[in-house]
Amino acid sequence: MTSPACKCAWQTRVRHRPVIRGCMPLSRKTLAATLSVISNSTLVVLKLLVGFLSGSVSVIAEGIHSANDLIASLIALVSIRIAELPPDREHPYGHGKAESISAAAEAILIVGAAVWIVTEAIRKILHPEPVEHLAWGTAVMATSALLNVLVSRHLFRVAREEDSPALEADAHHLATDVYTSLGVLFALAVTWLTGWHVIDPLVAIGVAILILRIGLSLTMKSLHHLMDAQLPVAEVSRIEGILNDETRIHSWHNLRTRKSGNTRHIDLHIVFRNDATLLEAHQVADELEKRIAEELAPAHVVIHVDPYDPAKVEQKDAGCC
Repeated sequence: MTSPACKCAWQTRVRHRPVIRGCMPLSRKTLAATLSVISNSTLVVLKLLVGFLSGSVSVIAEGIHSANDLIASLIALVSIRIAELPPDREHPYGHGKAESISAAAEAILIVGAAVWIVTEAIRKILHPEPVEHLAWGTAVMATSALLNVLVSRHLFRVAREEDSPALEADAHHLATDVYTSLGVLFALAVTWLTGWHVIDPLVAIGVAILILRIGLSLTMKSLHHLMDAQLPVAEVSRIEGILNDETRIHSWHNLRTRKSGNTRHIDLHIVFRNDATLLEAHQVADELEKRIAEELAPAHVVIHVDPYDPAKVEQKDAGCC
């Protein structure tokens, strides 16, 4: 039954899986991503306005960085909504990969922004211009640092609790903005105290290098998820612990794991002695699937049952991967 507060209809069922058409209730992840969009929109306007008025390349660079953050936040918001769609005929494993695609797209935007910032900073070094309205730049960067601290901490908390790759990437992005904003504040302060205008583009280059590192790191992490890398060692060990504690099976093998969005997909083979009945084997497999799924929720677990065959090497040990 759906809540009367949301006029969504569970209109279609594919293999007993409900497909929602119409609106979906807003999840914590969606609300957090929306907060990021609002925050970044505000910072883009403030930074670019003050940057162009003051002529500060580092403030403009931060404005472009926030514009990238805004685009990334929008992509994250859309990807989270897509990832929350239930499985359907075309996507029987769900839509969780949308969050990893979002992270990859965000990485491309970050690298592009870094290249643009370096180009503008070099132009500023070759053709120096005075930086004006330093007080404005200082105020907007201080505001940016404070706002990003508050928003990123909230995003980190929700990302950790909801296990969201897209939201985690957005949180890391905003957290880094705090340090870059402090760097720009330093450049503006030095320029104001010494009159050395070259400090401004040099700090902008430093910001660009930091942004580039973030982009490359996010690229590797998103590719890791998109190429179905196995779950972390700690999580695999928890699965192995459950299997090794099960005395009703002879052994297990072919354990494979991957992750799609926040859902873990796990499949393996368990081996029974030849005196076990099909009913007993089926019941044990069901119990193990449930225990593993509860241990690593949300998880989709599939266990294949094998009869014991001493000729098969993988069945001789108590467990193997």
